[in-house]
Order: sequence, then C-alpha cells, then structure tokens
Amino acid sequence: MAEEGQVIAFAGKIIVTSSASRPSDRPLAVIILAAGQGTRMKSSLHKVLHPIAGRSMLLHLLASVSELAPERQVVVVGAGRAQVEKAVAGTGAVIAVQEAQLGTGHAVAQAHDALAGFAGDVLILYGDVPLVSAGTMQAMLDRLSRGDEPRAVVLGFRPDDAAAYGRIVADGQGIIEKMVEYKDASEGERAVTLCNSGLMAVRSTDLFVLLDQIGNNNAAGEYYLPDIVMLPGGTSAVIETEAWEVAGVNSRAELAGVEAVWQARRRAEAMRDGVTLVAPETVFFAHDTVLGRDVVVEPNVVFGPGVTVADDVVIHAFSHLEGASVASGAAIGPYARLRPGADIGVKAKGGNFVEIKKATLGEGAKVNHLSYVGDASVGAGSNIGAGVITCNYDGFFKYKTEIGAGAFVGSNSALVAPVTIGDGAIVAAGSVVTKPVEADALCLVRPEQIGKAGWAARFRERMTAKKAGK
Repeated sequence: MAEEGQVIAFAGKIIVTSSASRPSDRPLAVIILAAGQGTRMKSSLHKVLHPIAGRSMLLHLLASVSELAPERQVVVVGAGRAQVEKAVAGTGAVIAVQEAQLGTGHAVAQAHDALAGFAGDVLILYGDVPLVSAGTMQAMLDRLSRGDEPRAVVLGFRPDDAAAYGRIVADGQGIIEKMVEYKDASEGERAVTLCNSGLMAVRSTDLFVLLDQIGNNNAAGEYYLPDIVMLPGGTSAVIETEAWEVAGVNSRAELAGVEAVWQARRRAEAMRDGVTLVAPETVFFAHDTVLGRDVVVEPNVVFGPGVTVADDVVIHAFSHLEGASVASGAAIGPYARLRPGADIGVKAKGGNFVEIKKATLGEGAKVNHLSYVGDASVGAGSNIGAGVITCNYDGFFKYKTEIGAGAFVGSNSALVAPVTIGDGAIVAAGSVVTKPVEADALCLVRPEQIGKAGWAARFRERMTAKKAGK
C-alpha cells in the first residue's frame, strides 16, 4: 500500500495518496474564481449560485474547502457581485473584483490585496467546478510540499472526450514538460489525453511573482493562469483525479449532468450505509439528507434540504420531504408531503395525500389519508381521520391546533385554530370545531339529521312528469 503523500502510478495515472488533514505549520489560502459572465446559463442568477442538490455550487465548494481549515478565502467575481457577497456571508470568504475579463491569470491577480501578508500554500479553484473533494485538494497540497518542491501542482484528468480542454504533457513522475491551451495546441498535442482542470496549488511566495511574468500572446489575447507552469526557472507537477470530480458547469444541460453525478454517488453511499432504495434512479437527495439504517425508500421520492430520517422508517412512493424529521419506525406516504417543521414521532404515520407543516405527530399517531395538519401538535396514539383540516390561517396570522394523546378526530372535520382537543376526546365526523374540547368528551358539531319518508320517490315522480311535459 502506498504511504500518504507518496506518488504512485496506477493504470497510467499519476496520483497522490492523501488524507484531508492539513499540516498545522503550513497555512492555507483559497482563491475561488467566479468572475465568468455565465451567458450560456441564460439566467439573472449568478452562475455559481445555481444549485446542486439544494445548495449552490459555490457553497458546495466552500463546504469542502472548510474541511481544510483555510486561513483566508477569496472569491473573485465580476458581474453579480452583490449576489455572491450575500451568498458567502458568514462563510469567512471575502470578495475581490475582476472588472475586465482578461483571463484566469488576471482573475487570480485580483486576489493580491486580499492575500497581503499571507505566507503559505494557495489553492486556486473554480466556483463552477463544485464537486472537487477536500481529499483531492489535500492531495494537491501534499504534492506541493514534497522534497522536489514543484512551484505549482496542477490537477489533471482524462475525460472520455478531451474536446477543447487544455493538454498536459508530463513524465512518469508527474513532472510537467508542457501545458498548452487547446486552441494553441498542435495536432500532436491535441492527441494527448491528460487534460488540465484549471485547479492548481501554488506557494504564496511564488504565485504573484509568476503572474507578473506571464503575457497575453495567444489566440484569445488573455492572461492564462496555466502559463505560470511553463515559465523558466522551476518545475511543476501534475496529479490526476476522476473526470466527474472536476466537471464544470457552463449551461443548464451541464448543470443537470453534474446534478446527476452527485445524485448517483449519494444513492450509492446511502445503499452502502444500509438504506434500501427500491428504484435508486428515481430518488433524489438534498446535500444534507440524513438517513438511518434499514430505511426503505420507494420509487419517486424527493428529499429537499433539512431532512433527517431515523432507523427503520418506510418512505412510500411519490412522497416529498423538506425540513422535516422522521423518528424510528414511522411510515410516510405514498403521495405524502412533509413541509418544514414537520416532526414525525416514533411509529407515527403520515399517509397518502397527507400534508404536514410545522406540526408534531406524537408516538404512534396516525394521519392516514387526505388530510392537512399545519401549525399543530398531535398527541401520542391519536387518530386523525380522512379529510381532516387544521384551519391555521385567517388570511393574516397563523394559529395553532393542539390535539391531546389518544384523541380521535372523525373524517371531514375542520379544526379552526386556535383550538385544543383534550386527551382521549372524540370529534364526530363532519364537525367544525371552534371551541376547546375537554378530555374524554364527545364533540358533535352538525345539525340534527331529518328523514322524510317517501320524499325521494315523490320528488322523482314529480320531476319526471315535468320533464315529459316539455
């Protein structure tokens, strides 16, 4: 087995083994480039703020970066600065602005002031490349700190279709002999399969000195960041990762592709951890979905952000959960919707065509079909019949319904909040409840039933004669 930090060759790839821990004596700064116009997205939302699994691409990346405990984080933006500033508030990242789009080298240079006085390693990442892991970032930094001291480490990959990616020519130890942009490459260089992801690790003492030396004598007239690799006076190295990890997003189609990659990996992780997915390709997770063991998820279930599911839960088909917690042994759906604040107790049930919002179901409570329970608490062992509604909103304010333990609310009842149903009380079907119901009481709110013998037959006879007369 390779030791951590050792360069090894495997299946033609040059990789570095690594953990995601940072050496305490080497400070880290991160520069994230997010100044692209994103015109192919055709959106008023900044490109890097488009979501993957319910979280923006930029915040996915910052979450991975945070595992390495960086000393400084700089996000370089152009248009859409206000959106990005709002998105990164509280993350510790600061904003640098690239006013003119003069290439990736020029973009990195805009972080100069934000890194004033910093001495350590610098990771250069891209806000529209959201899936790169902390482990891969650490592998780049480990390679940078090796005894041969490359001045830069580039993250390479080998896609199925190399297309217009920049190419990397390297020796068997990963020392880069040449890097070239596709548009400037010869036919022979374009035949190389090792491509440049754009991600790079550089020592801070070298970075801005090198940037000052690059020019824009190329087909686009831009200052390319990769050009620092080929400057005289030092060597640079490449390590490789899988193509999915450095997949970039420039269009809605590519956004969907990266989402698909993320979802596929999350499904596989869930099944490895003891979750049964009956039809994995139809289940969609959020970035923070938590599932216990022996959870069964049937087809066409969507988890929005903020969902925690304990052990031994069944989520039946076509259910949507967001901002909800589900305790052990509970059952949800089919066709159920759990909205934010739904708290489903042990062995409780929220059944078909049931919507629960900001409400607690106690242990063993049942809301089995066709009901809305919002801004409410339902006590342990209570049963909520079909078609029951907690009327929680008067057009201006929300009010709470409190249902005690062991209560029974009959079908098609409306509970007009604020209202309390006591322990063990029974609400008769079809009741409109506007006043408190005492424990163990019967609440019956409907007019007395009247029966008129023979009325229906006389009615039919009369109406048939009237129709015939026409």
